[in-house]
Amino acid sequence: MGQGRQEKVTTSLAGTVSEEISASLTPVDAELERRYPGDPGTRQPVHTVYVPGDLFTAGTVRSWGEQALAALDEHAPDAAAFASVLGLGDELAAPVHDRVRAKLEREPIEDLRVDFEDGYGPRPDAEEDEAAARAARLIAEAYENGTAAPCMGIRMKCMEAPVRDRGIRTLDIFLTGLMEAGGLPAGLVLTLPKVTYPEQVTAMVRLLDAFEKAHGLAPGRLGFEIQIETSQAILAADGTATVARMIQAAEGRATGLHYGTFDYSACLGVSAAYQASDHPAADHAKAVMQVAAAGTGVRVSDGSTNVLPVGPTEKVHDAWRLHYGLTRRALARAYYQGWDMHPAHLPTRYAAVFAFYREGFEQAAARLARYVNRTGGDVMDEPATAKALSGYLLRGLDCGALDLPEVARLAGLTRADLEGLAAPRRGHLTAAAQ
Repeated sequence: MGQGRQEKVTTSLAGTVSEEISASLTPVDAELERRYPGDPGTRQPVHTVYVPGDLFTAGTVRSWGEQALAALDEHAPDAAAFASVLGLGDELAAPVHDRVRAKLEREPIEDLRVDFEDGYGPRPDAEEDEAAARAARLIAEAYENGTAAPCMGIRMKCMEAPVRDRGIRTLDIFLTGLMEAGGLPAGLVLTLPKVTYPEQVTAMVRLLDAFEKAHGLAPGRLGFEIQIETSQAILAADGTATVARMIQAAEGRATGLHYGTFDYSACLGVSAAYQASDHPAADHAKAVMQVAAAGTGVRVSDGSTNVLPVGPTEKVHDAWRLHYGLTRRALARAYYQGWDMHPAHLPTRYAAVFAFYREGFEQAAARLARYVNRTGGDVMDEPATAKALSGYLLRGLDCGALDLPEVARLAGLTRADLEGLAAPRRGHLTAAAQ
């Protein structure tokens, strides 16, 4: 009854009420846009590999891939053996194994950092100068000839007094070398370690700003990652979350927060045998990092395991199972990046990542298709869930776990469609859900 009747629409508020409210919230609107721009929508590498400055060569990326393949051939020579070690089901054994091998042959490292900090240590100035200049030349050549990892850069020494000048000089030499070799590559990443105070982040901003001005670069061209390796980076003396203040101090230049498993654990007095990325202290730190970074466009990276897959097969298998489990655990907690410390970690890094995306992609694609086509189903998905589903599929595509034709076949969506769902306009999620 009455379904076809046109309703009379009446209001009680004067039009000026809405105008006044909008005017009062204009500063808040601007603040939301500035502080919380959302995810940048670019590819996030699944891991970072650190190579000491004196050991980095033109063949490092390929060498890591070859060593990883050799470990796989020696300790799990076929899909069934690899699946047995990791506990993969029959339906994942061949697809994961085949994709891992293909990845190690095609793109063994997604993100490489030439290390001038802990992995390099104190050296004579002339030696570090030489290594920084060599790193710039080799990275520029790698991008020129197509052998570079998607992301490459350096980790300088920190902003603490004993090493501050050395870190600044190394960064200057490296960036100047890139400029002289043709300019800054698109995949350039810089890492600032052992950040404890927001003022150290401000100092990095001033440093990069000065370099940009010296070379006529666009303001903000240079960004950097912040490594969280001290308790003070999580909780300041006044009880505030320091890491949130660090993001703001970066003035839009922060690209990531990287958790330092062993420095942070040691800072809290955790015994060496229990220093791991699944320790409760690590979980607390990363949870604070995750909340502080949410919506800012700054991405969070998990740490690493120092248990290396070396030695007899039994020990390698134990290390692989540990690494695989920690990586899967991190992915479930939305830490989509971590550190890998040895070439033999690469097989289980990619196995964990590929299994994570392949075992859930059919359901994710089907749910997204039902959401877009409004066909219903046994799960009532909202725009926020569609954002998560599309982001999941995009990450799977970026790392090579999934192929676009298989996703398109099940979801009926193009990559552009997925990107649109993963990055809705501000306010769209709330409005669409009502």
